Amino acid sequence: MARLKRDDVNDKNGGRGLAHGDAVADEALDWVIRLRQPDADGATRVAFEAWLARSPSHGAEFRNIEAMWASPSFEKSARSLSPGQSVATPPVAVRRSRGVSRQMALAASIAILAIGVWQFPRLQLWLNADYVTAAGVQSTVTLPDGSTMMLNSGSAVAIDFAAGRRNVHLLKGEAFFDVRHDPQHPFRVAAHFGDVEVKGTAFAVKTLDKLDQVVLERGVVDVRRSASAHDKSTLAPRQMATATAASIMVSPVDLAHALAWRDGRIVFDNEPFANVVDELRRYYPGSLIVIGDSVKNLAVSGNYRIDDIEGAMRTLADAAGITMLRLPGSVVILR
Repeated sequence: MARLKRDDVNDKNGGRGLAHGDAVADEALDWVIRLRQPDADGATRVAFEAWLARSPSHGAEFRNIEAMWASPSFEKSARSLSPGQSVATPPVAVRRSRGVSRQMALAASIAILAIGVWQFPRLQLWLNADYVTAAGVQSTVTLPDGSTMMLNSGSAVAIDFAAGRRNVHLLKGEAFFDVRHDPQHPFRVAAHFGDVEVKGTAFAVKTLDKLDQVVLERGVVDVRRSASAHDKSTLAPRQMATATAASIMVSPVDLAHALAWRDGRIVFDNEPFANVVDELRRYYPGSLIVIGDSVKNLAVSGNYRIDDIEGAMRTLADAAGITMLRLPGSVVILR
């Protein structure tokens, strides 16, 4: 994995790199990065301890940046980016400016640098995929059997159609399938927690960190839990199966909401603010960070265009009474 050095990042003001008007913060950020490098050795640790000993402010600033770096919001934002968005040398340095607090600028710097550290697993995922869509991009593919597959934003699939097989592995994201009828060759989609088998139908599969969702538009599908072939549910149209590591649950679903992404929309109805932000991240080709937990359970509703995610975020920020700040490098901070 390429190593990120602060010396690699030059701004337009003397080549100082990622600066935010505070020398101690810059030094602390340097140490956070250096101590995470694979070649950090005993000598590096000794130098770090000497730096800490020079001033109590050094330790306080280092702990502050460590806490930011470890924040789930930063990790989630970094992991949401595709490999093509990995920031090795940000084109615009993040500098403190009027109207941007020191805390905000420092947060943006950490987010940009953290992206490089967290991208390696995503690169492995992309290498295993046959079809990939970047954030904010959708694509429709005709599969070898004549079925069609529409990939939503930030999705990846691998396919196997050799020797009469019709197998799709949803590695990430969401896809809608309109399957050509072929009773002799079942069409199978495997996600993280559930497997779907059909003969000919139209349905969507979405895979998340802790669950998979299958939404049936027409026809009939069987959904099995990956961990237990005997745990199976059969869906009728307008039903959704939610598969986890422990169970499968079937419930009614509003197709107009669940499949709105096919028409370029994203719809929420009394969803927790945190869940809405998680969904918007899938469509935003940048980093979306929420600082603070005060609004995460606020119920919000809306119908937004997926080609204007920043507009959706501005509307949500106004509704929640929080501040939205857009920084260079497509970094958006809500707090």
